[in-house]
Order: sequence, then structure tokens, then C-alpha cells
Amino acid sequence: MKGTALITGASSGLGHDYASLFAADGHDVILVARRLDRLETLAGELRAQHGVDARALPADLAREGAATELVGEIERLGLRVDFLVNNAGFGTTGAFADSDRTGQLDMIRVNVGSVVELTHLLLPAMVERGRGRILNVGSTAGFQPGPFMATYYATKAFVNSFTEALAWELAGTGVTATVSCPGATATEFGGKAGNGDSLLFRLGAADSRVVAREGYRAMMSGTRMVVHGITNKVAVQSVRLSPRAAILAIASRLNRS
Repeated sequence: MKGTALITGASSGLGHDYASLFAADGHDVILVARRLDRLETLAGELRAQHGVDARALPADLAREGAATELVGEIERLGLRVDFLVNNAGFGTTGAFADSDRTGQLDMIRVNVGSVVELTHLLLPAMVERGRGRILNVGSTAGFQPGPFMATYYATKAFVNSFTEALAWELAGTGVTATVSCPGATATEFGGKAGNGDSLLFRLGAADSRVVAREGYRAMMSGTRMVVHGITNKVAVQSVRLSPRAAILAIASRLNRS
């Protein structure tokens, strides 16, 4: 089906790649992020290359009420969302006791709050129409606790769990929910989180275009969860079998810069 995709965090990285994939398949796109200049540049490129309608709507999803305002603007423009990609998110590295409280709370609002709010605002209409796709970007971080990135790992645990439960509830409605669980990926995330030089990234980061393509295909096929890469698949399985103390020690070592 051709439709319109709303993609958060679309100004770079995975969000940028998801927007390109949708447009290449002939879907219109609504691009959301804080950086309007980047969104407008990408929107122009997608219109020129693929002949789709590409809208740039700036929003800071860490701000209370931003998601509701965004959906209100979409409705005012007469647009209908058929695909929702909750990709916006960020992390920080360091001991929680030494962290900035505002930053920690903003992380929860973006990584968790905006996912719940946008999904809750847009899902009922999808169910009523009997068609729609939701893709939430979780992480392999969500399968275990992560010392020195404690809040980030916890937010991704929420996204992973929330999406799987949602997928079960939606069975038979014509709407699906998929969670994409990448490991370290070559985007701006590492630099912004302060762990770009950590062991986790030095061991190798996946190509964001490959991760996005796998997530896109999983969403379109209605797959509940996709873990990207054989190494990550093995790691996720090992978490289920390993002592928790060992898991904590390994995560701590991987996250420290």
C-alpha cells in the first residue's frame, strides 16, 4: 500500500535512511526533528529524486506537549499517517549520580514518552481503517542493564517490551508493530552520547543503511522484532543464559569511554 510515513529523528542517521527508503518506494513522508535546515534539505532531495510529497515539521520531542502539537499540525495540514517510525532518541554516558538531571529526564521523554504519545495519538485511526504499520527503534541495549548508560538502557528495555506487547494486542486488526533492535551503529549517536571511543564502538559499528533496510523490511512484513547482525543475535541469546553479574560487568566495560 502507498501512504504517508511519519519519521521522527529524520535529520540524520537511521531516520534519514528510513525516510529515503519510504520515498524510494513511492510513499510520502513527514520528517520530524529539531533541525529544520536539515529536514528541509532532505525533503527537497526526496521530492526531486522520487517525486513524493515530503514535509519538514520541526519539533523538540523532549518538550512537554510537543507530540500532541505535532499531530495537531499534521491534522491541520490534512495529512493521514499510515506508517509511524518512532526513531528519535539519544543517550548519555557516565555515572548516573554525576549526570545532569534535566538531560536524564529529557532522555526519558524522547526515548519513551514520545513513543507512547505518538503511538497512542495515531494508532486508533490506523485500527479503524484496518491498516497501518508502526516501527519503534529499540536496541540490543534493551535486553540487559547498562552501567554508565543506565537510563538509556532502561528506556530501550521499555521500547522493546512495549512494542512486543503492542504487536500481540494488534493481531488481526490489520495494523502491526515492529521493534528494530540494532547494536552499535555508525550514526551521530556515539559522538553525542560521549561513548564514540568506547570499546562497544571500537569493536565495530554497523552501517546505518543496512540496519534501516532490515528494519524497514521487517516492518513491512509485520515481523514483531528484528535483531540486526549475527553478533548481536548471539549476544542477545547469551544474555538469557549468563549470570547477571557477568552481564553487568561486560556492559560496564563496553560503555566506558
